[in-house]
Amino acid sequence: MDERQLALIRRLADGRSHSGEAIAREFGLTRAAVWKTLRKTAEAFGLDLISERGRGYRLATPLELLDAERIREALSDAGRARLSRLDIHPLIGSTNSELMRLAAGGAPSGSVCLAERQTAGRGRRGREWVSPFGVNLYLSLLWRYPFAPSNLGGASLAVGAVLADALNGLGAEGPTLKWPNDLLWRRRKLAGLLLEVAGESQGPCHLVVGLGLNLRMTAGQGSAIDQPWTSLEIMLGTAMIGRNALVARLLEALLEALDRYGREGLSPFLTRWRAHDAYLGEPVRLLIGERIIEGIHAGVGEDGSLLLETSEGRRTFQAGEVSLRPVSTQVQ
Repeated sequence: MDERQLALIRRLADGRSHSGEAIAREFGLTRAAVWKTLRKTAEAFGLDLISERGRGYRLATPLELLDAERIREALSDAGRARLSRLDIHPLIGSTNSELMRLAAGGAPSGSVCLAERQTAGRGRRGREWVSPFGVNLYLSLLWRYPFAPSNLGGASLAVGAVLADALNGLGAEGPTLKWPNDLLWRRRKLAGLLLEVAGESQGPCHLVVGLGLNLRMTAGQGSAIDQPWTSLEIMLGTAMIGRNALVARLLEALLEALDRYGREGLSPFLTRWRAHDAYLGEPVRLLIGERIIEGIHAGVGEDGSLLLETSEGRRTFQAGEVSLRPVSTQVQ
C-alpha cells in the first residue's frame, strides 16, 4: 500500500473539506497534481471523494480508522490483561492467515490482528469475504489450549453466543445465530465466523477465531456479496457505536469467552446460543458435498452438533463441511 495514499486517507477521514492548497503543501504536490492524486487514492481505497469549488475535497462519508491506543484504553483491566498483542494493518491478505502464521511462530494467547481492508478475506468453506476499506470489522484472535483440537468442536457456538449477547448489549435487538457460525438480523447476514485450529493430535493446540462484521458498508461496496446482507448501522441507526469502541466491547467478550471455554467447554454457552437460534423448529436443508438432507431443525446437542428431525428419525451432524439452508429462503 502506498504510504502517501494512506496518509491522504487519514487526512480526509474526518469528512471535512480540505483545501487543495493545504493538501499540496502538506504532501509536497503541485496544485495541478492534487486532484489527480486524490482521485487515484479514492479509487484505490474504494471511497467516494467529493470536490467542492472554493472549499476543497472531502470524503462523502467520514471514516473512523482503527487506533490501538483507543482500543486498549476502552478495555477493562481484565481485558487488557488477557490481550497480549494488538496489530492493526491498513491492508492485508487475511487477518486469519496472518495470525495462523504468527501462531506457528509462537505468538501467545490473546494475540489480535485487525485490518482496515483485506484483499483475500476468507469465509467458511473457501468463500471470499468481501472486505472494503475502513467501513467494516475484520478481526482475528488467537487462543492456546492444552488439550486436543477435537475438544474445540463447539467453539464456534460459544463465540457466536457471546457475540450475539454483546450486540444485544449495544442495543441491537434481535440478532440471531445460524448454525454453526453466522450472525443474522431479519434473516440477512450480519457477520460470519471462521475458526481455524492447529496442533498436536493429543494436544496442545491453538485456535484462531476470525470475525467479519458488517458495520457501515454501502450497497455499492457490498455488491459482490451473493446473499442478502445487512449492517450494524442499519440495526442501530443513530445509536451506532464507533469502530474502536466496538472493537473493545467485542474483544472484551471474546477474550473472556475463549478463556472460559478452556476451563468449562461449551456447556456454559449453550443456553445463550439456543436463545438466539435462528431456525429452531423450522424446515431446513443440509448440504453435504453433493448430498441434500431435509428435515426440521431440532436445535443443537451438548457437543454443539446440529439435531435434525428427518423422515428416518432424529439425526446428528457435526459442522465440518455441512452447510445449513432454510427451506423458505436463499440466505446463506
